[in-house]
Amino acid sequence: MFAAVNGRLTSRLFWSHGLAPIRETRLALRTQKPTRPSPEENAAIVAERAETKECKTPPKDLKIGSRLQTVRVYRWNPEKPKVKPYMQQFVVDLNKCGTMVLDVLALIKAEHDPTLSFRRSCREGICGCCSMNINGVNTLACVTKIKESSKPLVVYPLPHAYVIRDLIPDLGQYFEQFREIDPYLKRPGEDNFLGMRQVLQSTRDRRKLDGLYECIMCACCTYSCPPYWWLGDKYLGPSVLLQAYRWVIDSRDLAHKERLAKLRDFYSVYRCRSIFNCTKTCPKGLNPGKAIAQLKRLLAGLTEKEKPDIETPIPNPCQGEEQYPCKKN
Repeated sequence: MFAAVNGRLTSRLFWSHGLAPIRETRLALRTQKPTRPSPEENAAIVAERAETKECKTPPKDLKIGSRLQTVRVYRWNPEKPKVKPYMQQFVVDLNKCGTMVLDVLALIKAEHDPTLSFRRSCREGICGCCSMNINGVNTLACVTKIKESSKPLVVYPLPHAYVIRDLIPDLGQYFEQFREIDPYLKRPGEDNFLGMRQVLQSTRDRRKLDGLYECIMCACCTYSCPPYWWLGDKYLGPSVLLQAYRWVIDSRDLAHKERLAKLRDFYSVYRCRSIFNCTKTCPKGLNPGKAIAQLKRLLAGLTEKEKPDIETPIPNPCQGEEQYPCKKN
């Protein structure tokens, strides 16, 4: 009544109606001799293959017209101090490069003038190296598409910044101000235990950092801010203040009062005039103006930092409450 198939018991009824016909069909297909196609079928197959190949292969006599674009680039070489900064004009064929402004600059450097200098790295809008002023807007060259137009494409370095050479600005002051806000997690009393365990954070507290941590420090917003142009040595600027607010509002950071005390002066935050050039020009779509407004509210005492949903207590090795190795040991 039962038959063993692959080590299992199967009913004869299932064998006769299910597996047996399938097995017979497979044996018939194996023993059947392959039939050769007729000459008419061969001719149809050859014609179809030729038609497909002709469709995929462009004709040799097809000539793609040139797409010429005028590009004007800011030039200055510190090795030639007697030569003042000037605008150099190039005419490039857009068919020879990609669709972004950075591709056009790379083509100019490769085929027209190898002395052209500019920064580039990731080409994905992540590193912020290729920030420059393109047609009057501070943005990233690697994510800005070039549009074929009768008007020239005008490329400058970031405005109101010292120029090292050509399109390379000096961002030393900018990054020095970034270091002043201590852009790292601070937990006083836990210095010897940092990195030894997880510091927990709820999903709601984590959402507060959205729109803040994405900043790539390209400085486009900072050098589009008029107050930063004439008070850059004292005013921290939109990008640095955005990062400052990111660490102040972080639920895991326990030094927000110390951070706010460092910003409580006449210039660091309050030079912002809410022009919102920073928000308009940010290539990542962030809102530094809103972050600065929230910092002003915290400094004025209109709002306070919320208590975290999940608190991670500081280890107390003396009482043996939590067993974590100390960095000193």
